[in-house]
Amino acid sequence: MTDIVFDSTSVDWDKQQGATSGLVPAVVQHHLTGKVLMLGYMDKAALAKTLATNQVTFFSRSKQRLWTKGETSGNTLDLIAIDKDCDNDSFLVQVIPNGPTCHTGTESCWPDGNAHPFIDNLTKLIISRKGQSADSSYTASLFERGTKRIAQKVGEEGLETALAAATHDKEELVNEASDLMYHLIVLLEDQGLSMADINKNLLDRHTKANKSDTNK
Repeated sequence: MTDIVFDSTSVDWDKQQGATSGLVPAVVQHHLTGKVLMLGYMDKAALAKTLATNQVTFFSRSKQRLWTKGETSGNTLDLIAIDKDCDNDSFLVQVIPNGPTCHTGTESCWPDGNAHPFIDNLTKLIISRKGQSADSSYTASLFERGTKRIAQKVGEEGLETALAAATHDKEELVNEASDLMYHLIVLLEDQGLSMADINKNLLDRHTKANKSDTNK
């Protein structure tokens, strides 16, 4: 378990009035994708338990008690980081979710995608093209032509990205890097993977590297 560094001394616990007095709203965000997952409320005890256990805990206004997310469903939220806003009266909580966050069974309490990160919506669009007629879109044609062609395109775009950087053509570098990212997402989907898997791997490597540096 990693100790989360968070200074709670300046939190304005008295900002909320009425039914939410003594509570601070906590926006929960997926650490790897940037997707907003849910909104909850914390009091001092909920914050303390969250930091002590690295499992996100709220004060339930309906139950009138502390409530650790996933205590019955098992869909817990592993705490990665927490921060206060500029007025010290709300939290942004970065997490790794274990299963769907919403009680309806969806990943987020905002399931329509309108407020989700662009890369997430782009991935969903790419997924929707899979299985469609090849003449309906370029993406559909890639899927139909198969893994070898998709992988070839990733290689081509990777080379063109490197060449643009080597010639210091920043505009072309942005264009080629965009092509590379798009084709990489297609390839990952073709293999049953996603950018979230890449982000998770990078996070694991970063964590291991930090532990190694600490132990030296």
